Amino acid sequence: MPNRLADATSPYLLQHADNPVDWWPWGPEAFAEAERRGVPVLLSVGYAACHWCHVMAHESFEDAELAGYLNERFVAVKVDREERPDVDAVYMEAVQAATGQGGWPMTVFLTPGKEPFYFGTYFPPAPRHGMPSFRQVLEGVDAAWRDRREEVGEVAARIRADLAERAAVYSAGAHHPPAEADLHQALVTLGREFDQARGGFGGAPKFPPAMVIEFLLRHHARTGSEAALEMAARTAEAMARGGIHDQLGGGFARYAVDAGWVVPHFEKMLYDNTLLLRAYLHLWRATGSALARRVALSTADFLLRELRTPEGAFASALDADSLDEETGASAEGAYYVWEPGQLVDLLGPADAATAARLFTVTAEGTFEHGTSVLQLLTDPADFAEYEEIRQRMLQARAARPAPARDDKVVAAWNGLAIAALAETGALLERPDLVEAAERAADLLLAVHLTPDGRLLRTSRDGRPGTNAGVLEDYADTAEGFLALYSVTGEAEWLQLAGGLLDTVLKHFTDEASGALYDTADDAEELIRRPQDPTDNATPSGWTAAAGALLGYAAYTGSERHRTAAERALGIVGALAGRAPRFIGWGLAVAEALLDGPREVAVVGPADHPATAALRRAALLGTAPGAVVAVGAPGETEVPLLADRPLVGGAPAAYVCRHFACEVPTTDPAVLGERLGAVAVVGE
Repeated sequence: MPNRLADATSPYLLQHADNPVDWWPWGPEAFAEAERRGVPVLLSVGYAACHWCHVMAHESFEDAELAGYLNERFVAVKVDREERPDVDAVYMEAVQAATGQGGWPMTVFLTPGKEPFYFGTYFPPAPRHGMPSFRQVLEGVDAAWRDRREEVGEVAARIRADLAERAAVYSAGAHHPPAEADLHQALVTLGREFDQARGGFGGAPKFPPAMVIEFLLRHHARTGSEAALEMAARTAEAMARGGIHDQLGGGFARYAVDAGWVVPHFEKMLYDNTLLLRAYLHLWRATGSALARRVALSTADFLLRELRTPEGAFASALDADSLDEETGASAEGAYYVWEPGQLVDLLGPADAATAARLFTVTAEGTFEHGTSVLQLLTDPADFAEYEEIRQRMLQARAARPAPARDDKVVAAWNGLAIAALAETGALLERPDLVEAAERAADLLLAVHLTPDGRLLRTSRDGRPGTNAGVLEDYADTAEGFLALYSVTGEAEWLQLAGGLLDTVLKHFTDEASGALYDTADDAEELIRRPQDPTDNATPSGWTAAAGALLGYAAYTGSERHRTAAERALGIVGALAGRAPRFIGWGLAVAEALLDGPREVAVVGPADHPATAALRRAALLGTAPGAVVAVGAPGETEVPLLADRPLVGGAPAAYVCRHFACEVPTTDPAVLGERLGAVAVVGE
C-alpha cells in the first residue's frame, strides 16, 4: 500500500512511495507527529540519480521487518535534496562538521525540534568494512533516545550552536571586493593543485571544474596569462577525451572515480552539462579549438535529445543504473559500456577493430567484468569513418534498456541551460538552440513564476511544485534571461531579470553586511538560515547573484545593483587564495568586475546585415563578463542603448565602461579587437 509520498511531484520521493517504511514528506506535520509520539525523526536525504541511494533503498527501506522496527520507534522523513536544497545544506553542514565527510544518501537523526544529534550517510544491511549495519544504528539511536535523553539534548544543542557560529563568519562582512593580487594568488594556488599529467585539480575522485575553467579563461582574457589558459585547455581536453565524456551521445557524467577521467560515476546531471557546455563554448571562443567546438555542440544536442521535457524545459538527470541485458539486474553503467565481442557482432571484424582502437575497448576492460568505458584519446585520422561507426554504435546503444530519467524541472538549472543554449546558438549559428532556450524560459515564466514575482523551485509535467525558490533559482534564472536578452535583443528578458534581482535585494540580502542567504527572509525557519558562498556542483547562489547583479547594472547603469554585487563579492577576496577551487564562479565574476565589465551597445536596424555582423563580433569577444545590447536608433527602453546614434548613417557599436564610451566603430574587426576576440577557426 502506498505511503504518504504517493502524491509527491519528486521522482525521488515517488521511488519510495511503495516502501514498507511509513515515510512522511518534510513538513510541520511530521515533526508534530514525532512530538506527539515522543520519538526521534529519521531524516533520509537523497536524489533520483543517486546510485547509493538506490542501494540503501533496496537493502533496507524495502525490508519489511526492518521497516516495522523503524516505523515503531521513529518518524521517517524522506527529502529530495534537489527540491529542498535548504534542508540538505543545513544538515549536510552538520554531517560534515561531525564526521569530516558527507554524501548521499544522507542519514540524520533529529529531535522533534529539528535539531540533529546523530549522523551518517549510507549504512549497509549487515556490518562491513568497519561500518555498523543500519539496524544496529537504529537500535543504538533508539537506546540513546530512551535511556540518555539528556545527553542527546546536550549534543543537539552543541551542534546547533556550532552551526550558528559558522554562519556568523559569512555574515560578518568587512571584506572588500577582490583585487588584482587576490586573483593572482588564486591562480598561483590553482597552479599548485593542478594535475600536470592528467588535467584537473587534486586526485580521485575527480569532478569537472566548470566554474574554475570559466575563471581561468576570463583571467587569461584580462591578463594574457598563458598558465591560466593552459590549465583550462588541458583540463577540458582531458575530460573530453576521457570516459567521463559520453563519446557516442555527448554530454558528461557526474564525475570520474579515478584521477585520469577514465571511469565515471555514470549519472548525467543537467547542471554539469549546462556548465560544461558554456565552458567548452568559451574555450572555443578563446582559442578556436575544433575539439572544444565539437564537444559544445554534442553537449547541446544531448540536452535537447535526452533531457528536454515535452513542455520545453529540461529534466534534472539521467540515472547511473540501468538493466543489464544479460543478468536482468540493475547495474551501474550497463547502458554505456562495451565488450570487444559486442563490437564484432555489431560492426563486423574490420570495423570492430577500428572502433576498439578509436574508443580504447580492450579484452581486459577498463571498467568491470571485462567491459570498457569508451574514450577517444586521439582524434581519428578519418572523421567520416569515425562518424559512421559512432552513429551505428549510438543506434545500437539506444536499443538497450535506458537509464531512468528524473524529469522534474528545477528553475536554477534551467536558468543555466537557458544561458548556455542561448550563447551557443548565437555563437555557433544554431538558431534551434536559441529557440530551445526561449521555450525553456517561457516554461519558467508560465509555471514557476508566481503572480507576486516569486519563483517556485520545481515543476513536473507542467505542474508547479510547492517549494519556494532559493537564491540560486533567482540568480541563475536571471543569468539565463540576461543571456537571452543579449542574443535576441528582446528587452522583456532584461526587465524580467531585473524583477528577479530586485527580489534578491529585498528578500535574500543582509543589508548590514551585503552577505547573501540561500533562503528568503520569509522562508520556512530551519535550525539556521542556510548561507554558503562556495560552489558545489553548481555556482553558489551567493556568487551567481553577484554575477547577475553586475551584468544587470552594466545594462542599466544601476548603482544600486552594482554596489550590491561589489559587496557580495567581498567574500571572494577572503577565499580566493585559500580555496580557489571552491569559489570558481566568484572568481569569474571578480574578473568581470576588474575588467569593467565592458558594456557594448550595438545600434542599427534589426534586419541590417551590418547590425548582425557587429553583434556577432561583440558576442565573440572574450572580455570577461561583457554585456551586449542591440537595438534600433532611438531605443530608450534599455539605458545602455539610449542616445546612441548611427555613425554616418551606418550601424555602429559603442564599447563602454561605467557608461563612458570609446569612439564608436562601424567595423566588426575593430570591435572584435577592442573586446579581445580571436581568429576563430572551424566555423
